[in-house]
This record gives sequence, structure tokens and C-alpha cells, in this order.
Amino acid sequence: MLIAAVFLPLLGAFIAGFFGRIIGDRPSQIVTCLGVGLAGVCGVVNFADVAMHGHTQVVNLMTFLSSGTFEAQWALRYDTLSAVMVMTVTVVSTFIHIYAVGYMSHDDSQPRFMSYLSLFTFAMLMLVTADNLVQLFFGWEGVGLVSYLLIGFWYKKPSACAAAIKAFIVNRVGDFGFLLGIFGVYFLFDAVSFDVIFAAAPAKADAQATFFGIHAHALTITCLLLFVGAMGKSAQLFLHTWLPDAMEGPTPVSALIHAATMVTAGVFLVARMSPLFEYAPDALAFVTFLGATTAFFAATVGCVQNDIKRIIAYSTCSQLGYMFVACGVSAYQGGIFHLMTHAWFKALLFLSAGSVIHAMSEEQDIRKMGGIWRMIPITFAVMTIGTIAITGIPPFSGYFSKDMIIEAAHAAGTGVGNYAYFMTILVALLTSFYSWRLVFLTFFGRPRADHHTMEHIHESPWIMLGPLVALALGAVFIGGGFNHFFVGEGREHFWGESIKVLENHDSIHRAHTEHVPFLIEWLPLIVSLLGLGWAYMFYVRRPDLPGKLARAFPGVYQFLLNKWYFDELYNFLFVKPAFALGRFFWTRGDAGTIDRFGPDGISAATGVAAKGLGRVQSGYLYHYAFVMFIGIAVIVTWFVLNRAG
Repeated sequence: MLIAAVFLPLLGAFIAGFFGRIIGDRPSQIVTCLGVGLAGVCGVVNFADVAMHGHTQVVNLMTFLSSGTFEAQWALRYDTLSAVMVMTVTVVSTFIHIYAVGYMSHDDSQPRFMSYLSLFTFAMLMLVTADNLVQLFFGWEGVGLVSYLLIGFWYKKPSACAAAIKAFIVNRVGDFGFLLGIFGVYFLFDAVSFDVIFAAAPAKADAQATFFGIHAHALTITCLLLFVGAMGKSAQLFLHTWLPDAMEGPTPVSALIHAATMVTAGVFLVARMSPLFEYAPDALAFVTFLGATTAFFAATVGCVQNDIKRIIAYSTCSQLGYMFVACGVSAYQGGIFHLMTHAWFKALLFLSAGSVIHAMSEEQDIRKMGGIWRMIPITFAVMTIGTIAITGIPPFSGYFSKDMIIEAAHAAGTGVGNYAYFMTILVALLTSFYSWRLVFLTFFGRPRADHHTMEHIHESPWIMLGPLVALALGAVFIGGGFNHFFVGEGREHFWGESIKVLENHDSIHRAHTEHVPFLIEWLPLIVSLLGLGWAYMFYVRRPDLPGKLARAFPGVYQFLLNKWYFDELYNFLFVKPAFALGRFFWTRGDAGTIDRFGPDGISAATGVAAKGLGRVQSGYLYHYAFVMFIGIAVIVTWFVLNRAG
């Protein structure tokens, strides 16, 4: 069952990718959806087995790499953490695959698209079932490669190609840090296998190492390097700029990247490596700080965006910050719990946005929508459910997982924990505001689209609505259904040895056992309701207020609208110098030096010399005799001078 859960999506991708043009669109859709769907069934069955019986297993497939004393096996590790991820990835991906059948029905490259989706799912499954860091890196690079192919799927659009290249390059920066982290782990433990590394971690708790001339705590350096990789994949501050631009891909791609696959890889990595991070408190503090800061940054930007998909993209960036806050305060279980609930309601929100775009004749600007909730009532209902879930209103899923993270940050009792608590409360307010802003501007008020668009608004077909209804049910019930196992009293038995938390770091335990004042306990819900009221006042009752506020604080508004000017800063610091350097090497190096004095230069000089020698070959005997006479004279002169010397 485990092997089937991992390799069935690969089989579907292979058939659709290599034989799609032969078998046609519909068979390609069937084989990919069937492959991922059966993998989802296997994932649920395997998860139930792990949850009820605690069965942990490692299935060895073959030797992945072998060089001298170094050896890495290709094996499938299946513990609780892997089981949660496999189930989440396969089930959510199944609904996205089915939705894509309807969404991409008019595209002329459907087999290729469905093949990429299934290959993306397989790469993520390889990542979360890896038994060593080398195999994990294989899956890590796999999701990076396929994300490039999917983001740039509509390759005739220059913006899509630019977004794909941007995602690829930014992730290479993070991946370089991840590679250094893997080297650091091998340097410390002389192994890359998780079992060996985790068993030896306590003995290396006080080890020191020198990195670029800096002598410091070895595990702190190693964990920070690993986290650089997580920053790239999970779009944390400074390496986040690729994520909003990834919206250039088709909507099912956005849903898959943001919900169940690529961006969750960084959170999974930190949770998987918890036995190392637990002995690197400074690294945990940095993870907490950056996660909280990223959550705040993305939430502020999301408040002023107007593209329906970009708003949801920035909410992903913000929610990933929550997950890293949880990992940073050693509430890894809470981070994975939020990862799972987020996968359901974020996939729901993205696919609902796709249904809106489909109804609005490909319009994505929420300022050009409004007044359409009666025309697409099912889409409106499911998107409202997703919004309630992400804003943390009980009893929907986001309430259980997000509130647990906020409580754990408060219970951590550290300075960085208090910072994270304050920021996550503020972010909860902003999340509620921009999420309901999206709903109110999209569905309520007077219609702001042109007459032609309004005439053609229609509900999506059931091949798209069916997955939305299923995801909506998950957004409602998943959180309450798994709360006891993930972060409740049954969590220690449920998680087993798949996540390690030192006793003095257990913030979830303190959150459950310590007395919390009433205001602290209910503050996340209070600010969520305040955000709802704030959005209602601004965009339903007094729609003139946002414009007045923007005009009153133009600098702040432009700062947020331009996403804190990160793109402009990176363009100035890195992109323009890189282009200038490339242009210099092209014009002065390649054309001016290599072509001039290299192959082209030599061939030109040879041609000139040949023409000159050609003039000498006149064909007249007296010319040749004259040359022979000159040659003899030179030889005799040299001989005489040499004898005289």
C-alpha cells in the first residue's frame, strides 16, 4: 500500500506524458486522476494503520548512492509525520486533479498539464517519505523543477516565463543553503540517514565547528543552513518574492503549490529535523522571529492587493509564517496540524477563485467584480466557508490549528515567543480583514464589471464544483476531527518518535496546563471578528473610506501596494548588475575578445595571409627565380656573418 501511494502518481504522469498525444485528452485525464485518487485511498488506509496501531516502517527499494564509505539507500520511511503528509498530499491533490479536468477543458495541452500535476505530486511524496537527506533533496529538487514547468505552462505568455524563471532562481538560492546544511550534517554525523543522525544528535549537543572563519555551535550553524532551504521553498521573508508571481500559472497549479506540495516542504523539513533543532535553541529563536515577521509582512501586503489570486497567495505566505512560529517554539505538532488544515481551506480558496475567474470571463481584478453572489451561489458558499476557516472562527478547521499556534507562542515564555504572540494576534486581525475584503468586493455591492461580462456570468460545471464541495467539508470538519490526536491529550501517543520535543521546550503542554487569562484565550477570535467588522464597514457600509484612507496616507499605501519594495530592491542590487555584467562579457568578452582574437580572428587572419601569399603565386618563372635568388642571398649573408662572429 505504501509503495502504491507513492508510485501510482508517477505511473499516471508517465502514461499521460509519453503517450498523451496517442491516447488523447480524456484517457490522459482518467489515468492521472485515477493514479492520484488510488494513491489517496492508500494514503488514508496507511494513515489509519499508523494512527491506530502506531506501525512505523521503512521499505528499502535500492541503493540510491554509493561512493567509498558513503552510502544512501532509496527507502520509503513511513512514520506518523510521513503518514500525515502522504494523506494530505494525495487526497487534496486528487480533488485538484479532478477540478483541473474542467478548468483546463479548452486548453490544447491537457495531457501535458495533467502529467505535470501528477509528477508534481510524486515529487512531493518522494520528499515526505525520504529516509535520508540525499533522497529528501531528490524530492526537494523534483518539486522545484516541476513547479518551473507548471508556473510557465502557458509559455507563450512572457509574464508566465518570467515568473517561472524567477521561482527557479530564488529557490536555487535557498537550495544552496540546504546543500550546505546537508554537508554540515554529514560532517558532524558521518551519515545522512535519519535514524543514525537522530540517535547521535544528543551526543553532538555541545559540538563546535568553524564555518567561513566563524567558530560557533555546530548544530546551530547546521540548522540555520537547513532553514535557508526551508525559507526558499516556503517563501519566507527575503526569499518570498517568487510566490506571488507564481500566480501566472493556471489556477490548479496555484492550488497545488500553495496547499499540499511545494510551499509546505520547508515546514516539513523543520519538523522532520526536530531532533537537531531541539539542540539548537538559537536556530529555533531565528525560525520563530522570521516566521512571525513574514506573517506580518504578507498580511500587510495582502490588505491592499487587488488581484484575487495574489491576495490568496500572500495569505499563504502569511500562514506559512504561522507554521514556522509553531516550529520555532517547539510546537511542531501544531505547525503540521495547521499545514494539514491549511491545505484544505487554501485549496478551497484558490479553486473557488478559479471558479470566480471562470465565471467572470478570466477577470481577476476584484475591483471589477461585485454583485454576483446570486449568480454563482455555490461558488459563493464554498468560498465563504474557506474564508471562515482561514480567519479562525469556530468550529471551522482554522480555529483549532491557528489558535493552538498562538497559544503555544504565548506559553513559550521567551522574548521571541512573546514577539511571535503579539505579531500573530495582529496578523489574525489583518487576515480577517483582507479575507473578508476579498469576499465583499467579489460578491457584494453594485456590479462593477462591464455589461458583456455580467451577461455571461455563470456557475462552473460540476466537474469543478464537486471538488469544491468536498474541500469545503474538509475545511469545516478536519480541524475538530483531528484536534485530539494532533495537539490534544493524545498527541504524544499519536506522534510517537516521528517528532522530538525536549521536555523543557514543550510549549503545547504548557499551553494546555497553565492557566490562561480569559482575554488571552479568546483574543484571536475577538480580533478575527473585529477584522470582519472592519472589512464590512469599509467595503459594504462605507465604500468611500478606503479611498480616503489611501489619500490620507499615500506613502504607507504605496509602500504596501509595492510589497515593501522588495522586488525593486532586488532588481537594483542583483538583477541590473547581473544584466550589466552579462552584457559586458557578451560585448567585450565574447564578441570583442574571443570572436575578435579567437576562432573568428584566427580565420580572418588566415584569410588575409592566404590572399597575400596568393599574390606571390603569379605563375611566371622569372618571379620564382627572383624569389630563389633573394633566398640564396639571405642564406649566404647569414653564413658569412655567422663565420665572422
